[in-house]
Amino acid sequence: MRIMSWIFIFGFALSVFFLLMYFLSKFVNHMKMEQNMEIESFKDSLIDKDNPVGLTGEELEKMKQQQAEAQAHLREVISKIPVIQKDGKFQVDMDAVRQQKAAAAKTNGSTGPATGKN
Repeated sequence: MRIMSWIFIFGFALSVFFLLMYFLSKFVNHMKMEQNMEIESFKDSLIDKDNPVGLTGEELEKMKQQQAEAQAHLREVISKIPVIQKDGKFQVDMDAVRQQKAAAAKTNGSTGPATGKN
């Protein structure tokens, strides 16, 4: 008998809850119509992974193009750095870097480090 009373109370509470939710949705719809408002859905307010800062289409495409150019330039610069594998790790080959600096200095016409004198 005792469990039956809890079931009735629970059923009554659920029916009151759903009745209040129904009236709330009717009230919100009425206020939207009355004030000529549009409420954004939650899905629309989520952050787009491709556009986290909310740029317009043109600005987003421009930003993507700039990033692609920067990444291509970075790949090009990194590919010019001489590396060797030592103890299972990749390290900068300092001898090759010195040779490149020396070759660049010869092509530029300087014979050594800049001393500040002409």
